[in-house]
Formats: sequence, C-alpha cells, structure tokens
Amino acid sequence: MNRQRNPVAGKYRSLYETPLGIGSVVASERGVLEVFLPFGGKEGGELLAEITDLYPLALTDNRVTREAAGLLRRYFTGERVLFVFPLDLAGYTVFQTAVYEVVAAIPYGAVRTYGEVAALLGRPTAARGVGSAMAANRLPILIPCHRVVGAAGALTGYSAPGGVASKKWLLEMERGITGGF
Repeated sequence: MNRQRNPVAGKYRSLYETPLGIGSVVASERGVLEVFLPFGGKEGGELLAEITDLYPLALTDNRVTREAAGLLRRYFTGERVLFVFPLDLAGYTVFQTAVYEVVAAIPYGAVRTYGEVAALLGRPTAARGVGSAMAANRLPILIPCHRVVGAAGALTGYSAPGGVASKKWLLEMERGITGGF
C-alpha cells in the first residue's frame, strides 16, 4: 500500500490482538491517523518495527489508541461495535474527505457501489475517483472501505493486506453479525 504518511504526526500507537493476528492503531494529537489490519500475518515485533519506521515518534499509547485498539479487537472477534472517536484526516483532499464521510455512514450489513457513493456525493461520474480515495484510506474499518464494491456487487480492489480475500472475510463476518446485506 503506497499511501502518503506524515511521520511526525503519528505520536501514539497501540497494538491489538485478534484471532487473525496482530494489528495496530497510530494516532496524532488530533485523532486516529492509521489502522494496520491483522491480515498481514506479522508478529508483534515485526509490526512494531514497521510502525517505528513509518512513525518514529509513536513510541507509546494514549487513551484514543487504547480505546480504538480495544474496539478493533472486539470487532475482529465478531462483535458489533460503534467506532466513535476523533480521526485525523489531515493530508486528504476535500474530495477524499467527502468520500470518507459518505463511506463512514454505510452501516454494518450494507454495501454501496463506487458509483452509488459517487452519486451520493452529487458527482455521479466520479466512481473512479471514489476508488482512488478508497485506495488512499489509512483508516480501514473506521472508514469501512470494504463496504464499497464494484458494479453489481463485485468484490474489487482492496489495498489492505490480503486484498480482496480480506474484503470478502470482513463482509461475511459483518453479514453474520447483522444477518445479511
């Protein structure tokens, strides 16, 4: 995943352990900056080394990273949780931020196509732009880009570790929580 990061912004980090592996949350003073999903098969030390390389100032946790890590741990065990804490969206474009607001409103058990998200933005021809915004999303699950699918529900593109297989797992897990899409 080639996403633009601000290494001096990330000041806090917490790991979370799930049945799938280890993930992490990095935050700035403004809120959650990045979520690392547990699909990569990395051990805790390997993930911490990656985070230290990307965010050299993130050497300890804070209330936001602890809370986010706890909620993500519960989410990955199949519990329905509500993610309500500040997000740091600095560095994203106005369009990306608008896309993330629409995507964040997609509820558990629902999916929207890239075209539907574009239409909700009032930009019905911007489906590709929506796809580009999803690829730049550093906050998977919190901004649930896995709930955005291709035309006719096709599972396309997921830039998190595991790719489309991870997207499918997330959607199936949420379907089990809600009883379907």
